[in-house]
Amino acid sequence: MRGKKRASIYTILNYWVMGFLALICIIPLINVLAISFSSQDQVVKGLVFLTPKGFSLDSYKVILQETAFLKSFVVSVVRVVVGTVLSTVFTVLMAYPLSKSERTLPGRNIIMIIIIFVMLFNAGLVPVYLLIRDLGLLQNYLVLVLPGLLPVFNVIIVMNFMRMLPPSLEEAAIMDGAGFFTILTKIIVPLSKPAIVTISLFTAVAIWNDYFTGLIYLDINKYPLQTYLYAMNVNRDINNLQQALLFQNVGDKTLLSAQMFVALIPVLLVYPFLQKHFVKGIVLGAVKG
Repeated sequence: MRGKKRASIYTILNYWVMGFLALICIIPLINVLAISFSSQDQVVKGLVFLTPKGFSLDSYKVILQETAFLKSFVVSVVRVVVGTVLSTVFTVLMAYPLSKSERTLPGRNIIMIIIIFVMLFNAGLVPVYLLIRDLGLLQNYLVLVLPGLLPVFNVIIVMNFMRMLPPSLEEAAIMDGAGFFTILTKIIVPLSKPAIVTISLFTAVAIWNDYFTGLIYLDINKYPLQTYLYAMNVNRDINNLQQALLFQNVGDKTLLSAQMFVALIPVLLVYPFLQKHFVKGIVLGAVKG
């Protein structure tokens, strides 16, 4: 009885703690949403917390009319789709051979040492910038995808997951005359779906949230969404009458809140459908080294 009582107390405390932490995470989001739907004067007075004050859609009307924001949004969406697909494909292609033993892939251990060293240490911003410049990627949209095409951490997750699959499956396929590419596409990839979905989610979120790459390598008219939001937060220049009329009823804080919430929508829509694969992939991919 004492054990059951302690377990029930622990469960109640656990729910309270988890609920409190979830509340801490969601309150800022609700606050941003409330500000985006509030009038400028109420926000300036500091009267907006969790509910809109002086309900207004002006910020969202401005977003629909602001071509720079819409263009940056499209750039980010295309970047996420292309970058996630290419990164996932290359990650799987690299993880599969590395999941083999040293006997099957001679030099496998040396390759692992090299890629882990690269993951832990990098050359720094200046050498990377010079490399990007010499490759002719400055002011090129490819710079948003190519430098981070193969995250080593993702390779390790998928590799460890593949190493846990029964070797008998591949042995049977080889006896039936299947090659390595057939084995990879027909057997390994379908069985590795949780890990692949996990690294795809990692990649998509990382690409969507990245602002620094665009800030360093691109002009303002080519910025992805997060870089554009950063630039608008730091400095907004209103240099013509049309822009002045567009922003006359909208404050910087309300407009930025609306832009931030619109930027969150794709992640909020996708994440719930991938959550079960996300947890399973993390647990199974981290068992073996």
